[in-house]
Amino acid sequence: MDPVTIISGATVAFNALKKGFAVGKDLQDMHGQLTKWAGCMSDLGQAEKQVKNPPWWKSLSGSVEAESLEVFTAKRKAESMRKELKDYISFTMGPSAWDELVAIEAKIRKQKKEQEYRKAELQEAIITWTISGLLLVLGFGILGFILYMVS
Repeated sequence: MDPVTIISGATVAFNALKKGFAVGKDLQDMHGQLTKWAGCMSDLGQAEKQVKNPPWWKSLSGSVEAESLEVFTAKRKAESMRKELKDYISFTMGPSAWDELVAIEAKIRKQKKEQEYRKAELQEAIITWTISGLLLVLGFGILGFILYMVS
């Protein structure tokens, strides 16, 4: 998951929410945009978790630092969007409307964790074990060749 793509999707959904609120729509009318925004927030949280604990083979490429910076800036922008959305919803529709949005977001995060994120974690584990196994076989092969040449 690319943090830049995630925050771009969140920004599109956020702007659509702001326009919808400006013309008087309520939360139920903008369910699709809320779902998209909440999904992006969940994806951003998952990206942050992956950057904090990358597999060893990703650490070798040196891209972890750049990705960490992207996640950091995306999280800052997301926090700003969340605060603005909370202030607007709480002011115009009351605190219970914000609680409703938080509940929707938690539900989406749980569904994504059970489905999409688990699949991605499994794929990453398969890649890690495959690369580790190949390197182990290669190492034993080189050691065996060296021992054969020495004897």
